[in-house]
Amino acid sequence: MEAALAEELGEIAHDSSTMKVHNQVPGGVHCSGDLLDSYRINLHSRIASRVLMRMAHSGYKTENDIYDLTLAQSWEDWFGVHHTIRVDVTAVKSPLRSLEFTTLKIKDAICDRFRDQFNERPSVNTKTPDMRIVGFLDAHTFTVYLDTSGEALFKRGWREETGDAPLRENLAAGLLRVSGWKPGMVLFDPMCGSGTILAEAAQMLQGIPPGASRQFAFENFHDFDPAPWNAMKNAIKVNPLPAEPTIFGSDISGDMVAMTRHNLRCAGVRFDVPLKQIEAQEVKPPSDVPGIMLTNPPYGERIGVRGDSTIPEDELSTSFYSAMGTTLKQRFAGWTVFLFTADLGLPKLLRLKEARKTPFFNGALECRLFRFDMVAGYNRREEAKPKSI
Repeated sequence: MEAALAEELGEIAHDSSTMKVHNQVPGGVHCSGDLLDSYRINLHSRIASRVLMRMAHSGYKTENDIYDLTLAQSWEDWFGVHHTIRVDVTAVKSPLRSLEFTTLKIKDAICDRFRDQFNERPSVNTKTPDMRIVGFLDAHTFTVYLDTSGEALFKRGWREETGDAPLRENLAAGLLRVSGWKPGMVLFDPMCGSGTILAEAAQMLQGIPPGASRQFAFENFHDFDPAPWNAMKNAIKVNPLPAEPTIFGSDISGDMVAMTRHNLRCAGVRFDVPLKQIEAQEVKPPSDVPGIMLTNPPYGERIGVRGDSTIPEDELSTSFYSAMGTTLKQRFAGWTVFLFTADLGLPKLLRLKEARKTPFFNGALECRLFRFDMVAGYNRREEAKPKSI
């Protein structure tokens, strides 16, 4: 989602005279600005997982080099000995043998810095730390960051209930952006689960920033000034409520429909999002105007792992997708359909040719966002094909 994030950060930068967006790197986007810009990104970014502030960057050969660079940073300028900390390290092609030992060296350097100055050291809390320190190693360089976000940004603060395999909110937002959906366009999720895609879209339509209802680590920084932060939040202008529905959802489960309704309320959505309990292969277009169908069908552990030749095909899944493909061809002419799945053979099951496939990862699971352009006459062409006897 690096390209989608870079595009979003460019939009956020329009409201700042100091923020600049730089290069995309695997897993992130570099940008620069003042501390208020980190507040702005945390408040408004739907796609980022964290906003990390670079403290130091240098070459290294051993763990001692990493310890020395971390020790030299003025951590006490940012947080106090009473704050709890957690250290995480990721690496690409690092020659060091143990990331666990490297993590320990970073933690020791921070604690030693405080002990040298105050004769006390911060405690470690791996579950709910006040401050998160992140180290990144490649083959030759080490970068250490202070996390301004705290809890990962996909935790918006509104979700109380989820289904078996909920999408992360920032992944749902990334799928919406990659699909080309914009507020005001018709959107339909026929397998909405707990409603993550619908809630993200509805917040965007209403103009509710993703970070409006949660706390951030930067609020615990020593020099945190609440006045500009409150001014930033008070400047949010919520959009007028739509007169006619443009966002629609359905699910086979009545419990999921009720959960979606509850989650939409918790997300601050104040307009009607029509929801139905119906099987996905039975749905009809909810609007006279064609739009975008974006959905996350059950996959992976929810229907058994597919695509592995050693595992027999799930007959229920095969018949479902066959019926779903027929429904799309017969009823959704003019729509653009996006299916997000780990089942790379999905187009074949649907008997549809994808117009595009975009690779994503959902956690460790490799997925695709398949796009199908449902042009008028699709079904007539299917019927004209010779049938085998």
